[in-house]
Amino acid sequence: MLLLKNADLFTPAPAGRADILIAGGRIERVEAGLAIPERYCDVVDASSLVAVPGFIDAHVHITGGGGEGGYATRTPELMLSDAVRGGVTTIVGCLGTDGVTRSPASLLAKARGLDAEGISTFIYTGDYAVPTRTITGGIERDLLLIDKVIGVGEVALADHRSTQPTFDEIARIASEARRGGILSGKAGLVNVHMGDGRRGLSLLRRILDETEIPPAQFLPTHVNRNPWLFEEGIAYAKAGGLVDFTTSTVPASLEEGEVKCSRALRLMLEAGVDAAQITFTSDGQGSLPVFDAAGRLVRLDVGRVTSLFAEVRDAVADEGVPLETALSVVTANPARALKLAGKGQIAAGADADLVLLDRRSLAIRGVLARGRWLMREGDVIVKGTFE
Repeated sequence: MLLLKNADLFTPAPAGRADILIAGGRIERVEAGLAIPERYCDVVDASSLVAVPGFIDAHVHITGGGGEGGYATRTPELMLSDAVRGGVTTIVGCLGTDGVTRSPASLLAKARGLDAEGISTFIYTGDYAVPTRTITGGIERDLLLIDKVIGVGEVALADHRSTQPTFDEIARIASEARRGGILSGKAGLVNVHMGDGRRGLSLLRRILDETEIPPAQFLPTHVNRNPWLFEEGIAYAKAGGLVDFTTSTVPASLEEGEVKCSRALRLMLEAGVDAAQITFTSDGQGSLPVFDAAGRLVRLDVGRVTSLFAEVRDAVADEGVPLETALSVVTANPARALKLAGKGQIAAGADADLVLLDRRSLAIRGVLARGRWLMREGDVIVKGTFE
């Protein structure tokens, strides 16, 4: 057993100082003044630390992404230590533009590998393309028969790299995902890649207006990629939709109008959006391509999982967002949207996924995943098999 003593606790709501008892990969008790003899457990003084739930990154290209500039521009797979350094203890893997040389089956295998190395993993079935490429031959079958499949995506809309899906095609994907989710007890969420196209969220809005599919069935991501999509996202979220901001970026994109995640969070809150409707994801290991007006690739960078908490910290330090609100977009909110039981919270019975932060700088000092130390005193102590 492990006993963390006198930590400043955010569950993610502020909860004052408390002790956290961990056993068998789960949190057993959370209360002040726990007294367990040291012969029964490892006792750690956490009085100088802030204890928060392990971060959930629900959009990571764990097998790599890219390829928009040819074979030499395929991005590398995620290494475990990258997740650990970013405080990420739960990941949802996805495919992107390339669903041919990177398949859902390889995505599943990589997810199982990361799980064996120490963190919790899930995946979306499919990629940018419609019809959806699956493992078993159907969205419902994947959701019902494969434990790690929790939804579909990332399906591309309003993007020159998409397969230009129709209203009927997207509605059918959402309905199949919803049925599969209901029958399997999973979220069955459709993760939607939003491009720069002027059609924006119009197709999703039409589906919500003309069908019985509820807003929570979709999670449009990259909503902060340009000013007009961001403004449209405010209205979409105020109408009950979920919106996701991408934390990985490059200076040129920000100069061209991308809304920095930390600022985007503040602006949406000021506009009256419920914080529970907002999530952050990193787009880790995904390509960050820049195209010219003719659609030619001019530059390519790689997304980083470590950008996730960096934007949470900037939201607190630079934008004045309360720590508990900033934490919720990478803990409680994605756990709720994706129906990840035991994740995104510090409570008795929850998984023992914890991040320990320096009280003053909010730098990550410790990471526990399922009760196992992955980082301690700022040092990564567990790395991937081939690191």
